[in-house]
Amino acid sequence: MERNKPRPCAVFGVDIGKNLFHVVGLDAKGTPIQRAKFRRETLLQFFERANRTLVGMEACPGSQWLARKLQTMGHQVRIIPAQFVKPYVKSNKNDIIDAEAIAEAATRPTVRFVGIKEAYQVDLQMLHRIRSRLVTNRTNLICQMRSYCLEHGVPIRQGAGVFKTDILRVLDDDTNDLTSLAHEILRDLHDDLLKLEQRIASISNEIKDVADADERARRLMTIPGIGALGATAIIAATGDTSRFKRARDVAAWLGLVPRQHSTGGKQTLLGISKRGNGYLRRLLIHGARSCMLHLDRSKDRLGQWIDALRSRMHVNKVTVALAAKIARIVWIVLRQPGATYLRRPMEAAA
Repeated sequence: MERNKPRPCAVFGVDIGKNLFHVVGLDAKGTPIQRAKFRRETLLQFFERANRTLVGMEACPGSQWLARKLQTMGHQVRIIPAQFVKPYVKSNKNDIIDAEAIAEAATRPTVRFVGIKEAYQVDLQMLHRIRSRLVTNRTNLICQMRSYCLEHGVPIRQGAGVFKTDILRVLDDDTNDLTSLAHEILRDLHDDLLKLEQRIASISNEIKDVADADERARRLMTIPGIGALGATAIIAATGDTSRFKRARDVAAWLGLVPRQHSTGGKQTLLGISKRGNGYLRRLLIHGARSCMLHLDRSKDRLGQWIDALRSRMHVNKVTVALAAKIARIVWIVLRQPGATYLRRPMEAAA
């Protein structure tokens, strides 16, 4: 009888779909012993009855929600980036094979996992993504309006700020070569631009209110180059900072460290890897560029570090290096309760 006793599953792999979920269970040796398919309504019932164990799933829409649900049931959940699952897919590809590969990848000690976010972090990330989309739409609209003006021989300066001034001058000028229909179309597009501006301003104010109310965001905003947008984006994206063993891991996670292509004992470093969250990396680089222009070098020890680096490197390299340094400071501020960035000149720090 003992010989026929079913072996318990040591790890489950879940292939997430819109309505159907494929689950594969592996035993302690990594052998598949259970394969099942569930609808969304019955998946949680299955895991409610299952033994509390490790559950792996691929990072995709819906994975954060399912991870939070399974954690409340007592399961240990690991979300795996898709590129780390692919090497474990054997031969042909289908949903069951994918689930088996996810389960195997979840047990590997060297695989890096995605942090599980709370619901408020997902909401905050939604605000940032909506704002990013609206800013992209605004850029596209400005480029479209500028090209229409050029079709009638009316040039407008580049840059969103000067465009808003120039387009009003162009629309009010009856002596240029714009036709009456072109004037009408451009005025309609200008109304669309104003609506976009209002929507962007509304979401930006909402993000600022969140930053002002969040204690961690206020501490992050003490770091040079980080404002309300950067602080809230960091909080929304990082999740649990304990998964980063050291400060450099945050910079590597954001793709701000050199990409390596080494062999035969010869080390070859290329440009930055550009991995991870591209939106957050862009905010940090813009913040670093702002520091390069406006940071008071005499009142901040970071200024002397920038000047020393600038004396031997191109300004773009210094900007990226500063962004990586800011990412490291972010890790320290988030890891230490109540920590803030203290601006001091180098001699005072010594």
